[in-house]
Amino acid sequence: MPGAVVVFLETSATAVRTASLPAITAARQVAQHTGGPVVGVVVGSGIAAAAGDAAQYVDQVIAYDHADLGNPLAESYAPILADAVTQAGASALVAAASSTGKDVLPRAAALLEAGMASDILAVTGGKTFRRPTYAGNALADVEVLTAVVVATVRGTEFAPATPAATRGTVETRAVAGVNTIGATFVGLHTTKSSRPDLTEAAVVVSGGRGMKAGENFKILGELTDLLGGALGASRAACDAGMVPNDMQVGQTGKVVAPKLYIAVAISGAIQHLAGMKGSKVIVAINKDPEAPIFQVADYGLVGTWEASIPALIAAVTKLKNAL
Repeated sequence: MPGAVVVFLETSATAVRTASLPAITAARQVAQHTGGPVVGVVVGSGIAAAAGDAAQYVDQVIAYDHADLGNPLAESYAPILADAVTQAGASALVAAASSTGKDVLPRAAALLEAGMASDILAVTGGKTFRRPTYAGNALADVEVLTAVVVATVRGTEFAPATPAATRGTVETRAVAGVNTIGATFVGLHTTKSSRPDLTEAAVVVSGGRGMKAGENFKILGELTDLLGGALGASRAACDAGMVPNDMQVGQTGKVVAPKLYIAVAISGAIQHLAGMKGSKVIVAINKDPEAPIFQVADYGLVGTWEASIPALIAAVTKLKNAL
């Protein structure tokens, strides 16, 4: 299929994960330049339902189903993606810049001897992309010169894909054997929460080093729940052991772009700003009037979190009760 674009789709047991929907949008934009179809690749164990769900978004779905593919390992997934690209005669391989995408696609690019553009913000051509550099303080237009192009997509910069007018076909391919090249899946440690995923929430409340202790994040959790949002943190707070690392927002954490971002006791280091400055409205609460976070904030409050957050909770509660 000349000009085909392969998009790696992360799935649950029954559906495409939300993180992969912006990657489909980016793949569609690349396909507009290459003139080929969008081919979704689903990898896992017992994924027939997920492949069926994926068919509503792409022109064709290729499902690689094997008992030993139940857990994502770059060592086993990358050869499958490379095979899918080769079999499709595709000109591009795209995936979300999630932890899985960042793990699998560089290895797939190496197997394909393909150039790679990571964490792209925009598609400007079949082989050209815009991506952040210097922690997001500058944007670079890059061109990949190899026959096959590989790219990971920053989900906050592309609209989630919606179902197409016509469902794509689904093809299940046999997997002869899975070679993990010595890697072993040990376990998956997840945090269960009734709150929305940090990268998908419309409201994010984040705390920094100035929260002083993990137990103090409970009051931020109260504000978060009142607003129906997700709770985040700066790297400094995570490194200090106040909260789990999966709450980290920033260059080396999760990139978020909610409608409302409330930064509490966060100074605003460049690495943190890289992960949240795309938010629609930014509110900063910090006792230091010279804190860099105020330079990107739409609204700033100079004050301690001990005084500001209880007052904010009371105001939000009063407003919600009046509705």
